[in-house]
Amino acid sequence: MRLHYLQHVPFEDMATIEAWAKEKGHDISRTLLFEGETPPKPEDFDWLVIMGGPMNVYEDEKYPWLTEEKRFIKRAIEEGKIVLGICLGAQLIADILGGKVDKNDHREIGWHWVSLTPEGSNSEIFGVLPEKFVALQWHGDTFDLPPGAAWTAKSEACENQAFQHGKAIGLQFHLEASMESIDDLIKNCSGELSDGGEYVQNEGEILARVDAIPEMNGLMARFLDEMERRYGVR
Repeated sequence: MRLHYLQHVPFEDMATIEAWAKEKGHDISRTLLFEGETPPKPEDFDWLVIMGGPMNVYEDEKYPWLTEEKRFIKRAIEEGKIVLGICLGAQLIADILGGKVDKNDHREIGWHWVSLTPEGSNSEIFGVLPEKFVALQWHGDTFDLPPGAAWTAKSEACENQAFQHGKAIGLQFHLEASMESIDDLIKNCSGELSDGGEYVQNEGEILARVDAIPEMNGLMARFLDEMERRYGVR
């Protein structure tokens, strides 16, 4: 398959999703939105992955490329592409599909438990994940569920952690994070750790839990395997 991803900042690429895609033999392309690159035509890819970033979906004036990106994602969904959004990517999908994106009651940064909802447990895709698992979180915003979407995961700090709408899937959490990508987040977004908060871990706490990475990445691969099996181009 032809996998294309949208990257919002230099330090948030696909991390271990790229390794998974290469192992599967998929063609990989990307659009560096922060460099002013233009996304491809929908006929040029089969699977769209939308990565995270420190900006908010409603900051179009500060990041003018957001407006065109939203149109591009909307068209990809309408044309039946496989679409996976992570963190900011999930919020963009929710916004496009009619779900409000706003500040969450708590900033959620670090290692936190995520639980599947009953709908998630019974889902053909989310059902491959454990009922409860640890994931890396790094966000201050949240999304309302888009109309018609299945609510599939939650956490103590953030009720809406994941959803599915057809072949469009949003994950607020990061299962794809590697040691390198976590180091990059800490280096580039350390200011978000300084204010603390009930669900904000400091640098030491985050680095003390990196032993969770291999299991977490395994869940990401299992999830992608199932997306490919169910929706992949034959």
